Amino acid sequence: MPRTLSPDGLRFAFGTLTVLPVKVTRWDRDAARGGMLWAPLAGLTVGVLAAGAGLLLLALGAGNLLAAVATAAVPAVLTRGLHLDGLADTADGLGSGKPAEDALRIMKQSDIGPFGVLTLLFTLLAQVAALAQAYEGSWARGALAAVVSATAARLALTTAARAGVPAARPEGLGAAVAGVVPAGGALTAVAVVTAAGAAAGAYLGPYDTLRTALAVLCAVALAELLLRHCVRRFGGVTGDVFGGVAETAATTALVVLVLG
Repeated sequence: MPRTLSPDGLRFAFGTLTVLPVKVTRWDRDAARGGMLWAPLAGLTVGVLAAGAGLLLLALGAGNLLAAVATAAVPAVLTRGLHLDGLADTADGLGSGKPAEDALRIMKQSDIGPFGVLTLLFTLLAQVAALAQAYEGSWARGALAAVVSATAARLALTTAARAGVPAARPEGLGAAVAGVVPAGGALTAVAVVTAAGAAAGAYLGPYDTLRTALAVLCAVALAELLLRHCVRRFGGVTGDVFGGVAETAATTALVVLVLG
């Protein structure tokens, strides 16, 4: 097994990206590289658990909206809300209009400003609305949407951690994983997740094969736009930026999956 896909990397992925009881045994760059390459698998696990929560409520007689709320809540719980917090902090930093150093200081503050609140509100509304529409189509479409969006969110972390993307600060989780993934590894991860998504969508019909693959690619593309803007604005990535990238990808995937 290549060192980048070693058990240490797997533990790094689950230990840092979820609250599951997985102990991280190594914090070096090799383990971080493996962890970021394994990130989509962590996302797949989160997505399956999220879909399970939604399907359980449907089986108990709940409506599509309540199932959608539960499905959106599970990823937040399983990440301690870190990705949503990162999204809010990134929105505050970008919305401040201040120089990079001041914007980074704003992002480190414990409170959430108006840009962060509004971004969180509309992001969660979009996620719940899209999931409710997916469940309205069928339980299988809702479950697929939950799994694909969570996996695409962590795939965006893989691409954001690729070589050539600098860290904005010398410390923190963002600095620990910035630039650790080879560009070829990131592209391979995108290809694998896109193909897996298309295969899963094929069970719902030929059109869903294309739509699911498109959802993954659009998620990565929108996340990449945010990533590049943050690198220009802040001089690199932070843990908050990674969170913002993940939530952007998740929301984009959900929206694409219910269009058409």
